[in-house]
Amino acid sequence: MTDLEVLQGTVGAVVFQNYDNGYAVLRLRCQGGEAVTVVGTIPLPAVGERLMVTGRWSSHQSYGKQFEAEFLERLMPQTKTEILGYLSSRVVKGIGPKTAARIVERFGDQTLKVMELEPSRLAEVPGISAAKAKAIGEEFRLRVGLRQLLEFFALHQLPAELAVQVYKLYGEQAMELLYDDPYLLMDEGLEAPFAAVDRFAIELGVSGEDRRRVEAGIVFEARYNLSAGHSFLPLEKLVGATAQLLTLEPEVIQEGVSRLVEAERLVPGTLAGIEVVYLPELYRAEVYCARRLREMSDMTIPEPKGLSNMVRLAARESGVEYSPQQCDAISMAAGSGLLLITGGPGTGKTTILRGILSLYGQMGLKCVLAAPTGRAAKRLTEVTGEEASTIHRLLEASIDQSTGQMVFLKDEDDPLKADAVIVDEMSMVDILLLHSLMKAVAPGKRLVLVGDPDQLPPVGPGSPFSDMLRSQTLKAVRLTEVFRQAQQSLIVMNAHRVNGGQMPQLRDRKNDFFFLPCRNEQEVSQTIADLCARRLPQNMGIPSDQIQVLTPTRKGGVGTGSLNKLLQTGLNPASPAKKERQMGEVTFREGDRVMQIRNDYDIMWKKCDGSAVGTGVFNGDVGIVKSIDSNMEQMTVVYDDREVDYDFQQLSELEPAFAMTVHKSQGSEYRCVVLAAWNGSPYLLNRSILYTAITRARELLIIVGQEQTIATMVQNAKVGRRYTGLKLRLQEKVR
Repeated sequence: MTDLEVLQGTVGAVVFQNYDNGYAVLRLRCQGGEAVTVVGTIPLPAVGERLMVTGRWSSHQSYGKQFEAEFLERLMPQTKTEILGYLSSRVVKGIGPKTAARIVERFGDQTLKVMELEPSRLAEVPGISAAKAKAIGEEFRLRVGLRQLLEFFALHQLPAELAVQVYKLYGEQAMELLYDDPYLLMDEGLEAPFAAVDRFAIELGVSGEDRRRVEAGIVFEARYNLSAGHSFLPLEKLVGATAQLLTLEPEVIQEGVSRLVEAERLVPGTLAGIEVVYLPELYRAEVYCARRLREMSDMTIPEPKGLSNMVRLAARESGVEYSPQQCDAISMAAGSGLLLITGGPGTGKTTILRGILSLYGQMGLKCVLAAPTGRAAKRLTEVTGEEASTIHRLLEASIDQSTGQMVFLKDEDDPLKADAVIVDEMSMVDILLLHSLMKAVAPGKRLVLVGDPDQLPPVGPGSPFSDMLRSQTLKAVRLTEVFRQAQQSLIVMNAHRVNGGQMPQLRDRKNDFFFLPCRNEQEVSQTIADLCARRLPQNMGIPSDQIQVLTPTRKGGVGTGSLNKLLQTGLNPASPAKKERQMGEVTFREGDRVMQIRNDYDIMWKKCDGSAVGTGVFNGDVGIVKSIDSNMEQMTVVYDDREVDYDFQQLSELEPAFAMTVHKSQGSEYRCVVLAAWNGSPYLLNRSILYTAITRARELLIIVGQEQTIATMVQNAKVGRRYTGLKLRLQEKVR
């Protein structure tokens, strides 16, 4: 083992930096004039800043001699030359080389002191207003404080991205608060890995049976299981899982549960004779939804006069002849406070929706339409001809600046100004979102919920639409007849075959559903790439941007990671004319198809034509990278008719979308779908995944892979059991 050495110098260039984990590659100009390559966890490095780095020399096979940093100390620039170089690197948003020169010319070697302690004086510099001076001061203090916290996190091997979230939440007090209670990192919204936080706490001297540790472990297990779709956990399972996590006796965990119940951080209950434990927000959501759903379903609304004539007029307007079941469904909507509509592809859900909209229009009712995702809302707009929005946008999602948590502005105190609310793709809606929606529907108003419970369940907790239908206590229309026109589509018929546990027809090559067998993983990926880049555009006239590749998994040769790299090379190859930005293992390139992977309620967007601005981009939104500006550290993405500017630090919110998982495609519809079917986890190779994938295709579906995988998916009807109480509460067995 070589001895540690110390280097001191000025950052001359930042060759690479990963905003997720703080890893960076720098060129450091040392005091003797030598330039060396330094690698290691060096969060947010900036050209011009001075570093004292402790580490060891090593030799890299490709890059040669380099210095591996283990510890570092930042030494802020001191001379006018150093400060000018530091600020000219755009380390502080709002200051470029020209502005930096004017600021340093005015304040000399006192520049950084002025920026931190007297930022209002920056307005003395020509071209800097009082407002801009204030903004620069805030940005500089954030940068300095955040770097100290990042170095603290790096020392304790905590994720750099977590430090940014913690600093936004707690500001300059963050380190002091974490020394007092390291388990603050487990607060909701921070998404900290428990193992890393637990190790950090023990490093700070927290004992194994410390109350803070026990209670943090219990709450972590309860929240962790939300990701598996559970609304609650049986008490016995929660105690057992936490005891195993913390390596403690169950009695210690049970005492912790009692304390959390007393502090109202957990809610106890009994369901079907089993002791259960809820997180408070899940308990409130489930109880509230059950009560409101029963009330709305029990509402007595007299049918309008001339209802039959209204239904006939709706049929004439749509140009179709309603079946008796469709007529009954539309008529039911006239006298219902709550109506559930469900059915598979080709059963006429869209026709009924149009009919209900026509009927409500004749009745003088104001309607609003919504869906869980942007693409689902866009599709709803296309099939009904009426404007639809995401549920989040309908409820006016916003961020509470005091807590950093998402809130909805529409609620009981400010309900939706609509007589009827119609929501499509209800299978995607979890119990928390349903709770927020129902709070915004005023008493006496109508609610129509449409969906297919055989598709994948929500990503979040609960399965409310399925629970509503299975309770058999609410007004519901179950569409079973596949209409003659839909019967001509092998996509539709194979979807129903799969849903019924039968193999899809794979040999018919004269329709809209094809199967291309492959012998190995590499052949699958190469076939998919060739279909997207050459065969489908040339032979079938389907442009590449209207083809969506789906796969059950993220990992492996036919997972999204590998397929996106391959498809990027084929569909948007590197070029001197296209700028790029590296983010971890992903290279973003101008022209790439990308997807937002988490809800961001604060981020600004503007209409491409400049006609409007707003906030919010949501999980599942897909756009195209328009431009990458390394000087401004900014990437612009176009979503349909909106442009969004991302700071490079925000790029972890995006991932390539040439290929996406079936889960991420839910609620969307594509002209052409290419589905990869190869070996993988039994958890992902199931009937629900295959059914959902097939129903995403509008005109053409091609499955590439092996027949045995398709058979495995059809036979695997197991859906992970979710602990939910909504069905029982609707049946009034539980209040």
